[in-house]
Amino acid sequence: MKKFLFILLFLGLILGACSNSASGENEFPSENIEIIAPASPGGGWDLTARSVQKILSDNDLVDTNINVINKPGGGGEVGWQYLQPKDAHYLAVNSSLLLTNNLLGTSELTYNDFTPLATLATEWQSLVVPANSEYETLEDLMKQLKEDPKSIKVGVGPALGNDDHLSFVQAVRENGVDPKQVDFLVYEGGGDVVTALMGNHVDVVTTSLSEVKEQHLAGKFRILAISSAERLDDLQDVPTYKEQGIDMEFPHWRGIMGPKDMSEEEIAYWDEKLSEMVQSEEWKQLLENNDWEEFYKNSKETKTFLDEQQVLYQSLVNDSGLVK
Repeated sequence: MKKFLFILLFLGLILGACSNSASGENEFPSENIEIIAPASPGGGWDLTARSVQKILSDNDLVDTNINVINKPGGGGEVGWQYLQPKDAHYLAVNSSLLLTNNLLGTSELTYNDFTPLATLATEWQSLVVPANSEYETLEDLMKQLKEDPKSIKVGVGPALGNDDHLSFVQAVRENGVDPKQVDFLVYEGGGDVVTALMGNHVDVVTTSLSEVKEQHLAGKFRILAISSAERLDDLQDVPTYKEQGIDMEFPHWRGIMGPKDMSEEEIAYWDEKLSEMVQSEEWKQLLENNDWEEFYKNSKETKTFLDEQQVLYQSLVNDSGLVK
């Protein structure tokens, strides 16, 4: 009898150990989480990654440790290449550069090489002139561009093919102007673009709203249009492109993605956690502090959104003349 009981006890321990092992293998996450900011510390991608890390951790939404690692280079390419062979414990911040890098021929990666998990927030694009500009409305500017596209110098940075540039490509295209005829002057970044406008080195700039909002409120600049669907609460005097007859809405979005072959359970996990995160007071405060707009989409919605963005960006890159 003792021998029989010993065998039963032994088998029970074996089965229990196996059960615990199997449970551990299926439980996600089972390791620390790493969020990749594909840029140097201090920029928008880095701020997004560190904000996600902090809010998920501070609200106990994720049980394991979350670390942020910076992988700058190639307009996101280095960080996204680093993510590609990893598992679902690794995430990376992304933006439209994931699309345009490929369309412009600077990367072989596409959004289909990854698993979209969420679209998190957006800034809006703005079209801005000095306060004393002769172009008082978007209609004034577009009329002049139609008459002579080369007569207006348009400041943009840090490169052609980014959202600042392509949003204006869409605007002039919708207004019957050939974007390839527009005289773009390229600067190293948003700050340099703003300085060029203040110094009257350019007639108009296309840039993220956050770069010019304070100067507009101070009466130094005049924002002719923003790319949102409706006027913003804190800029009720600034009209949208849409209400001025140009049918466009152009978000400067940021999102988050994982490697390609994630399971349905892993995707569902991040859907739950990220949807909870964007409902937190900390996230809402982050949006307000940085002049970002709420733009959350879950994994399924983000995949549909990226499909739509790919079609739009393909047409804009083609019309811009950047790809022969």
